[in-house]
Amino acid sequence: MREKGELSKEPLSRLPEPEVMAAALDKIREKSQKLTWDYVKNHGSEGHFNIPDPGVVSRAFLALGEELIKDPKPMLTAQAHIWADSLALWQKTALRMMGLEVKSVVADPPRDKRFQDEDWANNVLFDFIKQSYLLTSRQIQNMVADVDGLDEQTAKKLDFYTRLFVESMAPSNFVTSNPQIYNETLQTGGGNLINGLANLLDDLEQGKGMLRVRMTDLEKFSPGKNVAATPGKVVYQNELMQLIQYTPTTDQVFKRPLLIFPPWINKYYILDLRSKNSFIKWAVDQGFTVFIMSWINPDETLANKKFEDYMLEGPIAALDAIEKATGESEVNAVGYCIGGTLLSCTLAWLSVSDKKQSIKSATLFTTMLDYTEVGELSVYLDEEQIELVEKHMAAKGYLEGTYMAQAFNLLRANDLHWSFVVNNYLLGKEPFPFDLLYWNSDSTRMPAKMHSFYLRNFYQYNRLKDPGGITLAGTPIDLGSVKTPIYFLSTHDDHIAPWRSTYAGTRLFSGPVKFVLGGSGHIAGVINPASSNKYGYRTNTTIPNDPEEWLKGAKSHEGSWWPDWFNWVKGKAGTKVKAREPGEGKLPIIEDAPGSYVKIRI
Repeated sequence: MREKGELSKEPLSRLPEPEVMAAALDKIREKSQKLTWDYVKNHGSEGHFNIPDPGVVSRAFLALGEELIKDPKPMLTAQAHIWADSLALWQKTALRMMGLEVKSVVADPPRDKRFQDEDWANNVLFDFIKQSYLLTSRQIQNMVADVDGLDEQTAKKLDFYTRLFVESMAPSNFVTSNPQIYNETLQTGGGNLINGLANLLDDLEQGKGMLRVRMTDLEKFSPGKNVAATPGKVVYQNELMQLIQYTPTTDQVFKRPLLIFPPWINKYYILDLRSKNSFIKWAVDQGFTVFIMSWINPDETLANKKFEDYMLEGPIAALDAIEKATGESEVNAVGYCIGGTLLSCTLAWLSVSDKKQSIKSATLFTTMLDYTEVGELSVYLDEEQIELVEKHMAAKGYLEGTYMAQAFNLLRANDLHWSFVVNNYLLGKEPFPFDLLYWNSDSTRMPAKMHSFYLRNFYQYNRLKDPGGITLAGTPIDLGSVKTPIYFLSTHDDHIAPWRSTYAGTRLFSGPVKFVLGGSGHIAGVINPASSNKYGYRTNTTIPNDPEEWLKGAKSHEGSWWPDWFNWVKGKAGTKVKAREPGEGKLPIIEDAPGSYVKIRI
C-alpha cells in the first residue's frame, strides 16, 4: 500500500506470461504489416487531406517568427517571466522537500481533468513537473498573444494552434511524467503499454491507416436497440431523408404535429439516445404527434445535392407528407444547430411561397444565423482552407464526416482527444461505453455542392443576415419577413455555436422571440431532461441589442429548460384530438423506426 504522495516502488516483476506476450506481439506484428500495406494502397498515390492542414499551420507560425524578428520584446518578456517563475518554483519546491507547507506558484486550471490523480498534488516531483508545465505553457500563450503586426485571422490561428501545441506537450500525455500511467506500468509489468499498442493498431485499422481515436466501445450500441429506440415508423422517404412518425403514448394528442429538423452533420438520434434522456420520447409523452427527418449519410452519388435540396426534399417534402399522414397543414417545428439554420431559411422561404402548409411556431436549439462572430471555428474558415476543402470534395464528391468530427474535437482537445489517448494507449484500457460518445463517433458525410454553399454563404460571407442575401429555389429569402413566434435556446458553454453569437440571430426576425440560455454546452445543455435537475437556465422577457445587457437582466432557474419550452409551445399546439397511430393516414408504413438511413455508417 503506497503512502500519500509516494510513488510505487514495485519492480517490473509482474510481466505477462511469455505465451501471452508472444501471442500479443505476433498479433501486433501481423496487424502492423497489414496497416502499412493499407496505408500505401489508400494514400500513397492520391495524397491526403488533413484538418488542420499542416501547410496552413506552418505558414501561420512563419508569420509569427517574422514578427518576432522585427520586435523580439514579447519573446524576451516571456523568457523573463519564465525565469522568474521557475526560480520561485525551485525555491518553493526546495522548501516543500524540507517538509514545509507552501502555496503553489500556479493554480490548476479550473475544470481541468488532466491533473486529478492525487499524486499530481501529493508527490513533490510530479507537482513540480505539473507546475513547470503550467507556468511555461502560460507564458508561451501570452507571448503569442502579445505579438503585434499580425492580421486578425493569422492571430486567431496562432492562438488556437499554440494552445493545441501546449496541450499536446502536457506531462499527462507521457508515460514517465504521468503518475497514474507510471504506477500502472509498474503494477502491470508494462502490460498496459502492450494493450495500448494493440488499441492503437485497432484504431489505425478502423481509420484505414489514419488515426481515429475511439471515444467509446462502438460494439455496445446499436440504433433501434439501446439508442434511437423510441417506437415509431418510417412513413415517407426520398433521396435525402426518411420521415419517422412516433407511436403515441397518450390517448389524446395536440392537434398540431411537431416536426423536428435535426442536424445532418451527425445522426438525428442525439435527440433520442436513451429513454431517460430522449427529447423525442419526452415530447411524445407530453402529447405531441412527433415527426423527425432522419437524413441520409450521402456518398458520391449525391455530390450535386445543394443546400436548397435539403430544404425542398427535407422539410418541404415532410410538410406535404405530414398533411397526408394526419390531415394537418400546420405544424410546430424544432431545429437543432444547422437544422435550426435550415428551419429559419424554410420559414423565410415559406413566407413568400404559395404553399398551403405552414410552420406556426419555431424552436431553435444552439443555432447560428448571424455569422459575424463564430468563435474558434473561424480558424478553419479562411479562403485558403475552404479552397482545400473544396478541392478534396471535388475529387471525392463529399467531405468525410470524420474530418468534421476532428475539427470540432480539436476545439476541446483535452476532453475530446488527449483524455482518450491516455486512457486507450497509455493506460491500455478499453474506452467506456457511453451513448453520447457513440453518437459523436457516428458522423456523416457532407455532399460537396451543399457543403461548399454552406461554408461560403453562411460562414465566410455571412449572407443569411442580409435581406435577399441568399437565394433558395429561385427565391431570395429574408429572415426579416418571418413573423412566426420563436423560442431561441442557446447554451452558456457552447464551443460550436457561442451563445453571444447565436443571440445576434434574435434580432433578425420580425415576430416575437423568446431567448433562453441553458447551462453547459452544445450537447449537454440541450439534452438536459426535466428529471435531471442539472445545469439550470436563464430567461429574460426583453431582447436588448447587447447580449451582456440581456444576461444582466436575466432571471435564473434551476433544472431543465424543457418544462419552460413545453409551457411556451403548448399554447401554440391547438386543442387535443384522438392519438394518431403511424399508418392510419394516407401514408403507408415503410419500416420500423429508426429506419435504414440512420444505420448507414462511414
